[in-house]
Amino acid sequence: MHPSPLVRFLPVLLFGLLTLWGCTPTPEEASTPATQNLATGSTDNVLTYQGEISGVWADAQARIRVFRGVPYARPPIASMRWRPPGTASARATTYKADTFKPACWQVPASDNFVWARGNFERSEDCLYLNIWARDDAANLPVMVWFHGGAHTGGMSHDRIFDGTEIARRDVVLVSVNYRLGPMGFLALPELAAESSQDSAGNYGLLDKIAALNWIGENVAQFGGDAENVTIFGQSAGSQSVCSLMASPLARGLFQRAIGQSAACVSPIPVADARGFARGSAMVRATGTEQTDLAALRAISPDTLLRAARDSGWANQSRITIDGWVLPAPPEEIYAAGQQAPVSLLAGTLANEGYKLLPIDESLDLSAVRTRIAPWAGNQTDALLTAYEVERDPPKAYQSLLTDLMMTYGARRWVQYQQRLQPDAHYLYFMDHAPPAFKLYRPDDPALELQGGPRTAGAYHSGDLAFVFGNTRKVGVGWKPQDHQLAQIMVGYWTNFARSGNPNGDGLPPWPAYDPAAHTTQRLNSNVQTINGAQRARLDLIEAALPLGG
Repeated sequence: MHPSPLVRFLPVLLFGLLTLWGCTPTPEEASTPATQNLATGSTDNVLTYQGEISGVWADAQARIRVFRGVPYARPPIASMRWRPPGTASARATTYKADTFKPACWQVPASDNFVWARGNFERSEDCLYLNIWARDDAANLPVMVWFHGGAHTGGMSHDRIFDGTEIARRDVVLVSVNYRLGPMGFLALPELAAESSQDSAGNYGLLDKIAALNWIGENVAQFGGDAENVTIFGQSAGSQSVCSLMASPLARGLFQRAIGQSAACVSPIPVADARGFARGSAMVRATGTEQTDLAALRAISPDTLLRAARDSGWANQSRITIDGWVLPAPPEEIYAAGQQAPVSLLAGTLANEGYKLLPIDESLDLSAVRTRIAPWAGNQTDALLTAYEVERDPPKAYQSLLTDLMMTYGARRWVQYQQRLQPDAHYLYFMDHAPPAFKLYRPDDPALELQGGPRTAGAYHSGDLAFVFGNTRKVGVGWKPQDHQLAQIMVGYWTNFARSGNPNGDGLPPWPAYDPAAHTTQRLNSNVQTINGAQRARLDLIEAALPLGG
């Protein structure tokens, strides 16, 4: 969403209004990061285009501050539900950014393996971001985090995403809340008809673009370099990163990208690409007339969530091909070389499917063959053999889907990017098994596994504490090698954000991706470079689904 001339002029107008209100600092104060009051624990104000903001200390001794719950757009409530995010309002008084804001509306994940969340505050008024930075930061690289959660759950301010350790590496860390579930992705023909772009759905992606625009306009006041922005995310957040690279509205808003455990370049066609059929089915489940948008906007979030559950709305992709945010399926955009020409670091974990993808115990060899033959073609028999489907069809099929969605998806994503821009891109595969614990319940992290805390392998989301360097802040059962790997991974991620190259002093060398060797950095207690993870199996998938273009 490139700002229009009016939008680009608006900050100047607001700056003038703030001058009239007596809020404007001198030029020297406006261009220099604020000093802090260590005695009180408060921070001096930072001037944004919406007004002054005060933060608090994340680590006073290291002089790292945090600004919690900063509004980056208008609340998407009432008539603003299912509309692109509006510009955040200007303020005449100082905004106290000392408290994280509620998560976007969602169903609490009360008991869901490592992803359990318990009860927490939720609101439709949720378009806020959080910023961690040193108080003397100036022109530092910026990393913008998009959380996962299937685009139906999650929040940016879970303790596992605390940005203090990343800020300690001279990086400004920003985490973003965005609309979820039907509030963030419902698509209807009536919503498209009222849009000047004939677009419906993908409001959660538009939120991310609005946040990036806000960051571009304001991050310098927090010590960040608006021309050196890396977006990164995990699971649905990574799918969002991949989609933003394909969106013309996000072009120029970031220079690098990191994708963890999801991509968006699957060549398998998705029915109902615009999302109208499943959106209409969801609305019918509310008992409200689809044509009455005012009534739909007045329905309670809980009613919408129940309708989404009852209609199976979320069983297909929440992201839709709306013709504006995404003018075509991402696979087609990447195959045509029309995605953003940015540096990419991407990868997955060894056991992504564990407890994430269901196991269909009814499957036998014949049923698996029937399911994969339409896309596998003449590679069907080879894939059945490679995955040893005859021995255990249900588990073998889960493994194949995991590789197709995750490990092969990451490889394919990097391949497309390398073909577009033959500069340095990086692929990883983490097979280090961390302890399994409730990632989002630091108050009650213990999770009992029959075979012990590490028998889940390198499970989906098991990389999060490592990437943020927070193995000492969340979870239980950590060992010294876990903390050591966390320091390596934080180093890789922040170095990449700084220069587009993850390598640095004290880190195991990480060569750039070579499409002939499928160069991959294997992340475990003995970090090393390998010629592709799951190489034989992924080569068979690629033979069945060659890159387009």
